[in-house]
Amino acid sequence: MPKKLLKRFIPDHQSIKQNKFIALFGTLLHDANLWHLNRRSAAGALGIGLFYAFWPVPFQMWLSAATAIPLRVNLPLSVATVWITNPFTMPPIFYGAYLVGAWLLNTPPVSFEFEASWQWVVQSLETIGPAFLLGCGVCGIFFGLLGYFGLHLIWRCSVSRAWKQRQLARQSA
Repeated sequence: MPKKLLKRFIPDHQSIKQNKFIALFGTLLHDANLWHLNRRSAAGALGIGLFYAFWPVPFQMWLSAATAIPLRVNLPLSVATVWITNPFTMPPIFYGAYLVGAWLLNTPPVSFEFEASWQWVVQSLETIGPAFLLGCGVCGIFFGLLGYFGLHLIWRCSVSRAWKQRQLARQSA
């Protein structure tokens, strides 16, 4: 079941290969393991994608692909997973990461208003930056590991359930 569900949502390998940023990897994209979907490759890809989804950088897909290729995990799933943080979900996710960082640093959360200016970014790095970056790192590691081990568990339970159903079907026939 997880394999069918994942195949429905991940992009095909042709659309990934045609991406101008991913195409920088050239012949490395010809490895068949990057496109194969099994428990190990899917769990690794999900973990990598979730890890980089919490990085507040504009090139998360490229970082995810650059990590997925040498680890030989499913590239489309790894690249697609970073889109958990998109323009709609980014504010609450990053605010939550900031709150986690503030809690870990034992500092009270500071109220702030976003401004689209370079001066605001520089000023924010000095005031809320340490808590925000720490929270992003901790959340990235936590959710990356949670996704990795969680998908392993879901996949294993799904295979076990299917195995038992086949055994019952054979016994009743």
